[in-house]
Amino acid sequence: MTVLVEGGHIAEILDKRSGINPLWTPGWASIEPSRFGVTHHGIFSSGSDGKLLAGIMGHNVCLDMFGGPSEQEAAAGLTAHGEAAVAEYDISCGDGTLSMRTRLPLAGLAFQRHVALVDPSGQPNHTPSYIRITEIVENLGAFDRPIAWTQHVTLGPPFLEKGSTEFQSSATRSQVYGQQFGVADDLVAGAAFQWPMAPRAGGGAADLRRFTSADRSSAYTAHLMDTQREHAFFVAFSPRARLAFGYVWRQRDYPWMGIWQENHSRTQSPWNGEALTCGMEFGVSPFPETRRAMIERARLFDTPTYRWIPARRSLTSEYWVVVDECDRVPQMLVAPQQ
Repeated sequence: MTVLVEGGHIAEILDKRSGINPLWTPGWASIEPSRFGVTHHGIFSSGSDGKLLAGIMGHNVCLDMFGGPSEQEAAAGLTAHGEAAVAEYDISCGDGTLSMRTRLPLAGLAFQRHVALVDPSGQPNHTPSYIRITEIVENLGAFDRPIAWTQHVTLGPPFLEKGSTEFQSSATRSQVYGQQFGVADDLVAGAAFQWPMAPRAGGGAADLRRFTSADRSSAYTAHLMDTQREHAFFVAFSPRARLAFGYVWRQRDYPWMGIWQENHSRTQSPWNGEALTCGMEFGVSPFPETRRAMIERARLFDTPTYRWIPARRSLTSEYWVVVDECDRVPQMLVAPQQ
């Protein structure tokens, strides 16, 4: 695993057998977020996402918002998906654990991430590789407050292939993003459906268990994870590499997963029509939207769309990354025995 000091992104989880990192590496040259300034606006973006795009890679955490800031928040210095994705982290290693810590002064939060390899010793027969990740968010303020908290996991080539990469998930009730998401949307905006068959704008349905084969497309769908299961999961499978890659988490921690597809549709810089990505974004909110919109939405499918963090208290979550050699997509993933 490779992590970045600035932004804290999990940039790489390398399968040494195949030499493949399933996570997305952007096609543009990155810079550290701290170097982003007016001279770089034309390269990355002049909007609130410019500083994030300057250094984004792989898996980033969205905290304390999932989506863009309001005009006033942007003027105050907040970036798309919140400070945690552009902050500088203190990183240390010891006792088999990599620890990352940062403070988010604008949000009034402290954030920690602790990463450890799960020891497979004593497990019978074939055992996949697991990484255990524990996160702690501390409210430094004197008032209870709602937050967004999403794990923005983005897959990319060569693991991600058009018409080939397969997916399984514990998703259930689902909904397409309610407005235009991109210039090449191919799903019915706002349509509710049951995983995995999403209604196409031109008729018929898209099976989300296989990545699109379209020349050019964009989409975002939100999915409620199965409330009857203690753990939720997604797994992606590359037939060419015979490699399965996925995440397992407690459903009560992150009840939602969003699937973002960018298939050569964004022609502005730095995308330049060249990006092929699939975001599998699990968290406490179904859609990327402003803080105000998140709070006003309140619930979807009778499930909250944000989480409260009490004054001067902290929240903890734990999830696992799974890497496994196999011949077909697993029907489910389970958390390793502790």
